[in-house]
Amino acid sequence: MSVTLDNAIFVSDKAKAKVIQLMTDANILDDPSYFLRVSVVGGGCSGLSYKLDFDNETRPMDQSFEDNGVRLVTDLKSFLYLVNTTLDFSDGLNGKGFYFSNPNASRTCGCGESFAV
Repeated sequence: MSVTLDNAIFVSDKAKAKVIQLMTDANILDDPSYFLRVSVVGGGCSGLSYKLDFDNETRPMDQSFEDNGVRLVTDLKSFLYLVNTTLDFSDGLNGKGFYFSNPNASRTCGCGESFAV
């Protein structure tokens, strides 16, 4: 099932470059069956945490879409928390890694890896 572009997870240029680098390192860039799975799981200092994995198997009720050349898949429950979120990547002095700009989060923790709604 695909979602419309006004309800999606977006990918910044920096995040796209890092995803491509990681897929290349894992020797899966040229395999079209692989995608980036984005999930929300319980835990973290704010109650909910983001989870990113490469996957090549879809499940019933998965939501699949593409932004900025990156194929993303999420389960329906996680997608409800992730609507209109942007995946970004920082390589600055204040922290290195993927982070999410989530308009649905009422608060986030200092490390940026967990949130609450």
